[in-house]
Amino acid sequence: MIQIILFFVAYVLFLPLSLLNYFFVENKKGYFLSSATNLDKFANREFRTLLNKILIVESGYKFGSINETISSVLGKNQGRKKLTKTGNILVLILDSIDKNHCKKSIDLSINFK
Repeated sequence: MIQIILFFVAYVLFLPLSLLNYFFVENKKGYFLSSATNLDKFANREFRTLLNKILIVESGYKFGSINETISSVLGKNQGRKKLTKTGNILVLILDSIDKNHCKKSIDLSINFK
């Protein structure tokens, strides 16, 4: 039970602490983009099982690296044609916000085969 309580406390505190922290950061340029990228990488690792099941086919490039964003994995699978219908829809949504978002997000430090 304590684990569930701690989970909810951490979850509830994250947004207000992030916003409050902004006022204490000296270099504010890119603060929110950096935070969003960090959350994205965390989500790629934390939700890997779900993302691997619903966004890519079994033989696709897997989600789960803490050093990679969800968009990067989507971009790699887009290029390999390994996205599910849901994965393709998510790519379309992201690409409608930022043209070629997923392809541009590919982390080139990780081999793209």
